[in-house]
Amino acid sequence: MASENQDPAIRILCRRFQIIRNESGIQWLIGSPFFPRYTVISTFRCIHTTSSNSLSPDFAKESDDIRTLLPKGFEVIGALIVEKDCNFDKIAKEAINAACNLRKSLSSDANLGNLELIGAVVDLNNAKDVRFFVSRDGKMDSLESVSSIVYEDNPEKFVWERGCLLHCALQVKLPLYYQPSKPNDIHEIYMRAADAVASKFRDPQVTCLIEALNETSGAIVLRGSELSTDSSSSFSELKDSDTKALLCSHFSSRSKVITSFSSVEESADKIQVSFLLNKSMNSVKPSAPIAEYYPATQETQLLVIGHKLEVLCYASKDLSLSYGISKLVIPALVDQLHSMRKVNIPDLLKGHPELHPYHFLPPGILHPITVLYELSYGETELKQVETRRSLHLRLGLPFDRPLLRISNAIDVVGKKHSSSLVQKALSGSSFLKDVHLTIPSSGVSGGVASLVQGSYQYYHYLHEGLDDSGWGCAYRSLQTIISWFKLQNYTSIDVPSHREIQQALVEIGDKDPSFIGSREWIGAIELSFVLDKLIGASCKIINVRSGAELPEKCRELALHFENQGTPIMIGGGVLAYTLLGVDYNDASGDCAFLILDPHYTGSDDIKKIVNGGWCGWKKAVDSKGKHFFLHDKFYNLLLPQRPNMV
Repeated sequence: MASENQDPAIRILCRRFQIIRNESGIQWLIGSPFFPRYTVISTFRCIHTTSSNSLSPDFAKESDDIRTLLPKGFEVIGALIVEKDCNFDKIAKEAINAACNLRKSLSSDANLGNLELIGAVVDLNNAKDVRFFVSRDGKMDSLESVSSIVYEDNPEKFVWERGCLLHCALQVKLPLYYQPSKPNDIHEIYMRAADAVASKFRDPQVTCLIEALNETSGAIVLRGSELSTDSSSSFSELKDSDTKALLCSHFSSRSKVITSFSSVEESADKIQVSFLLNKSMNSVKPSAPIAEYYPATQETQLLVIGHKLEVLCYASKDLSLSYGISKLVIPALVDQLHSMRKVNIPDLLKGHPELHPYHFLPPGILHPITVLYELSYGETELKQVETRRSLHLRLGLPFDRPLLRISNAIDVVGKKHSSSLVQKALSGSSFLKDVHLTIPSSGVSGGVASLVQGSYQYYHYLHEGLDDSGWGCAYRSLQTIISWFKLQNYTSIDVPSHREIQQALVEIGDKDPSFIGSREWIGAIELSFVLDKLIGASCKIINVRSGAELPEKCRELALHFENQGTPIMIGGGVLAYTLLGVDYNDASGDCAFLILDPHYTGSDDIKKIVNGGWCGWKKAVDSKGKHFFLHDKFYNLLLPQRPNMV
């Protein structure tokens, strides 16, 4: 560990800062007490200001948001200010001052201890130049410029080899007795009931059952008397926990290999914490139950409010479990319960403010975030959409794809996996995903490959027991395309059957009722109609007079895969294919097409599919002079557009 007198160094784990052209603003730098000092894992953009000045944060609103979003075990360690024509030293002091004020607003501990904070500055005139300064005690007169910046090569490995996730889910019911003649009293009654539940977490009679979510190792039990009774949420002493106690590493996997492509579900050791209230700890004489009756002086009604609490916390593997629960899990539960208390009286009188926590790991962010969604609003309703938009803004996420919908939530305890296995067993069918990931390179010298973005399922002839050989290839290509939209969470509909596709075309008036149940072909135009009706996706169509002209469209197709990323249907003559990418050399014009062929009739054996060329790179003219695309047929290419939505 570096000594106090060594020159400070900044370690950057996140891949980018949220620098927006010609826009000033503040970003909060996120770190962890379990990392080496001055290690930045992510940034949160400041979106609440007290005025039109983007450099004047509303600390109350910012702290409320971040307290919900950021799992315990991570913390604000500084701020980055983006400004034009700035004085670096002056702006760095403002950044550290803002970070210090936010930490005070976030903490319930009056004594924050030594504040080792980072102040970073970006001048909009040169957005690539990020200057870093540190303050070892949070004071402006101790500012030091930092020249040593380290960018971690494998940040996922850095985070998850040294840490793990603590998970706790708890159903809370709050009984509220109130007088109907005094509905305004219900909010105060609700607050008192929530406070009473929060106090139970530190009851000596509480028992914690702790077990690993990843493996089958045995569970252990900690009693409330073994937990720290200090309610402070300060992290200042987290690294100094009792080394003789049982550590989080007790539940760590010894054989796990973490790569830069590992997801949290794959790479993180996860520890489940369950709370039980043990009423039989003290020896008492057996006796009959006693019921006490308190007559109400006026008419009283009972309203029961249910809350589902679910928290994730990040802990070092060498942290004791008792400290992890006392300093991370319990404060996280209390904070989440307090966040849920911010409901209106009319919502309470309805009986159930449907706030529910979900955990996400958006692309580019190395740690989970937690979001409270009001489930009484549909995901497409304006209020829910605006909530997601503000989250995309804070996290620097694109606004043209759904990354924080409920279907994007990470599967902490493996429910999605187990339920999908049950569904596959019941249906007797499953579909191969992302077949192209196993194929060799195209052979285009100096080419740049532009590929489909995200996952899809491979639909082909004879799937699900339907013999559609000779007529169903475009239907199968459409099914693959819709599976892409479903797996990217743009839609929740099931992939339609041939009959359902035909029904949709009849409903919009494109086909007569006799079309349903027929074996008639469909083409690019019909596919565009179905995509518009079923999932609201628009399409672009490219027409070429001959298969010989398709290589001329490679540059345009490459731009599609880079900007839209959706699979493309190619239809020519009586054949339809799914295009997953192109490999194109702009200088020579040489190109190859990554074709997923729906005409395959065999079993879902990926080796057989790849070796047989049913998914692979195709040249317009191969080495033997054979033309893949027919010269005497015109072709239509259907390019589905990615919806502009969150």
